[in-house]
Amino acid sequence: MTAKIILNPYSNRWNSKARWPEAESALRAVGLDFEIALSERKGHIAELAEQAARAGFAPIVAMGGDGTVGEVVNGLASAAKSEQDALGPLGILPTGTANDICFSLGLPTDLSAAVKVIAAGKTRNMDLGLLNGKYFVNNSAAGLEPYVSIKHEAIHWVKGMARYLIAAVQGILDKPEWQAVVKWDDGEYEGPISLISIGNGRRTGGFFMTPHANMFDGKLALAFGYRSTRLGLFQALPRAFNEGEKSYIYMDGMREVQTSKISVHLNRSSPAHTDGELFPEWMQDFEYSIQPSRLQILVP
Repeated sequence: MTAKIILNPYSNRWNSKARWPEAESALRAVGLDFEIALSERKGHIAELAEQAARAGFAPIVAMGGDGTVGEVVNGLASAAKSEQDALGPLGILPTGTANDICFSLGLPTDLSAAVKVIAAGKTRNMDLGLLNGKYFVNNSAAGLEPYVSIKHEAIHWVKGMARYLIAAVQGILDKPEWQAVVKWDDGEYEGPISLISIGNGRRTGGFFMTPHANMFDGKLALAFGYRSTRLGLFQALPRAFNEGEKSYIYMDGMREVQTSKISVHLNRSSPAHTDGELFPEWMQDFEYSIQPSRLQILVP
């Protein structure tokens, strides 16, 4: 069958477009039959993925960062006949900045190696998250995390992972906070929050915001908490790079739980994102759920 490569040229500040000749060479080297579709505008990636799925292309391959993968999955979901239908198979050619989805799945970030994974055709069914009708593969959040994403998008003078760190510092200095009611399968919290992060994968933007998330366990990881001072948030920042006992989730005011459903109500609107892509509007109410084993992902 013919693969459809959906290329997001803007990913990683046009790095994805610049790397297409490298990817094309690797695809031809393994003899994979493919067609390429180039995203031209916001929302186009999901449209291209839906069209490719309806036309019978397989696999469908996202070339870009985590946001590109998330948009492709939403396109696949739009083409599905029901919420019970498996999506994919989906391959990834990672050309983003952090490539957190590949990290959590153990996928190679080298394009030649990634192409070999796609050509081999081995799949595994992984979970998908859902927020207010939109799917996500890796992560979603409200509060400080998407607030930092806004800062990140405005930074043009630094490239790579350093942008995430600088944006985090800027966001902490502003110290946004909310009053929240957070409910999950067997618990509830009401009070102030600095951040709410919902993970299907462990890492986002290089930070381990939900270090115990597992893309194959039928659960979402919910991490949330409140630090009353800027100093407290700055103390948590370096610990967000840790997965083990030194993780920020073990600090005072922070916690992480595993659950299948989450509802969040905030006293005022917050930015929000799925897979690093910001929603156009700020939001007060969030409904999360998990769809176990929904996506056929190509793996080593």
